[in-house]
Amino acid sequence: MDIKAIRKERESWLQWKNIAPLRRMLAALPQVEAQVELGDVVRIEAEVSEEVRRQVRETAWAMRPWRKGPFEVLGTYIDSEWKSFIKYNLLEPFMDLEGKDVADIGCNNGYYMFRMLSQRPKSLTGFDPSPIFRTQFDFIDHFVRSGITFELLGVEHLPLYGKRFDTIFCLGVIYHRSDPIAMLKWLKQGLKEGGEVFLDTFYIEGEEPVALCPGVSYSKIKNVHFVPTIAALHNWCEKAGFGHFEVLSTKPTTFEEQRKTEWIEGQSLEDFLDPEDPSKTIEGYPAPKRVYVRLRRK
Repeated sequence: MDIKAIRKERESWLQWKNIAPLRRMLAALPQVEAQVELGDVVRIEAEVSEEVRRQVRETAWAMRPWRKGPFEVLGTYIDSEWKSFIKYNLLEPFMDLEGKDVADIGCNNGYYMFRMLSQRPKSLTGFDPSPIFRTQFDFIDHFVRSGITFELLGVEHLPLYGKRFDTIFCLGVIYHRSDPIAMLKWLKQGLKEGGEVFLDTFYIEGEEPVALCPGVSYSKIKNVHFVPTIAALHNWCEKAGFGHFEVLSTKPTTFEEQRKTEWIEGQSLEDFLDPEDPSKTIEGYPAPKRVYVRLRRK
């Protein structure tokens, strides 16, 4: 199946019975001239009636859960599960996106891409196969009018996509893939010569190039396949053909960064850790820590 056929088939996902009502709410929103602030909170404001503000809040509320953010839209503060500016602000000093073709793989609702607009990239393309995240993105972009392209595609579609990128962000994706080296090869195929990848993943401490292979779940996440040491991650990247591996930062996931709010449904970090020993997950594994790396093609 070629990329056009895949794209067409996935666009039909927006008519799923749980998504179609949200799309109708989105289509009913009025067009307004908005002022946009691209800070830690992506803030959108405009002179509108109280009725429009109520409509915006009801639409945003119906689109829960909001994982990435925060956003403030015409007075409605969307207090997302993740304070995503913590990760973005950690990476921003290493970014140079002006005039470049940039992709965000696993982009969720596009928070990071909205933040990247201030660096004036040539193009921004998000990949995420989730219809709810696409709908959240379209809700925010209804007011921002960013020109960002959002594709209902995954990392596996990069080699088929027909466009190569100067910079690819792939944050919090690799541990969801059962073949991490294959995923890294797809990322490499999506790069222009001299291109770079910003990658983050869970990791475990240790000098040996080994990886934890969780059982049913890791931190109550069922589709975590491998949690490597940094040495193992380095080896994966070399096997995939990356000649440059630079550790930018490491940090534990904290309750400041990830927590339960009224804008999500279900559990969050506090429920994923051992209540008697928060240095461990509820399953008894080391609690989540992340390593942030920059890769370049050989």
